[in-house]
Amino acid sequence: MDAVPDTSALQDGIVSHLQDLVLQTSDAQDFYKELAVFSASLLAPPGVEVYSNVTVVRRKRPVTVGWSTPRAKAMDELQYAFEDGPCLAAMRTATTIYVRDVTTDFRWPDYTQAVAAQGVKSILGVPLKLEGDSSAALNIYSSRANGFTGEDIARAEAFGEQSAKTLKLELRLAQLKEAKEDLEAAMKSRTAIDVAVGIIMAQNRCSQDEAMTMLRKASNSRNVKLRDVAAGLITSVSPNAGLRTHFDE
Repeated sequence: MDAVPDTSALQDGIVSHLQDLVLQTSDAQDFYKELAVFSASLLAPPGVEVYSNVTVVRRKRPVTVGWSTPRAKAMDELQYAFEDGPCLAAMRTATTIYVRDVTTDFRWPDYTQAVAAQGVKSILGVPLKLEGDSSAALNIYSSRANGFTGEDIARAEAFGEQSAKTLKLELRLAQLKEAKEDLEAAMKSRTAIDVAVGIIMAQNRCSQDEAMTMLRKASNSRNVKLRDVAAGLITSVSPNAGLRTHFDE
């Protein structure tokens, strides 16, 4: 049996690399991809193809958010199609799942038969422990049977432990960015509606409530969103008008 190594030095190196990823990647998608590429590189011996994915459960459905190669993503999509497999089991049980040889492991026979036809010989699923009901996993595929040693698994789990912490941060940053973008969109929409109401008031010499009623009627009769009707009205009056909302960073 392979000896399990001391991973403290490895942990330090992983932490440093993950911090660099957060600082250097331009968005969440880029971060997930680099996470998958790095995890594959940790476990790839010379002459053996190893590829990796990052899976996150969103709205109770697994989604591959980062992959080292397109082939890696395809292996995950097969697993989702069969609705079970080592990655999904790793997330569900919060334990590492190792398929040493897809031709002799019959826990997920349909899935392992399908990936074997694609040249996959062994699979490692490492859970990433997030907060609340959120869950994620690293899915690592090897072109060699018994492709992961005890040292490899310890390395993958060390990487998974630190990746989970970084992933929590990245997910929160992504949520904050999404909330900011939603707020900006709402404010821009509100500004356009207010300007359009002002135009209607000026053109029809009516009250604000009456102008708003006219705008809503136009929206309903055309089956077009209120903000789009407002934007169209503004453009018809002033084609070069550009509405901007300002947010302090």
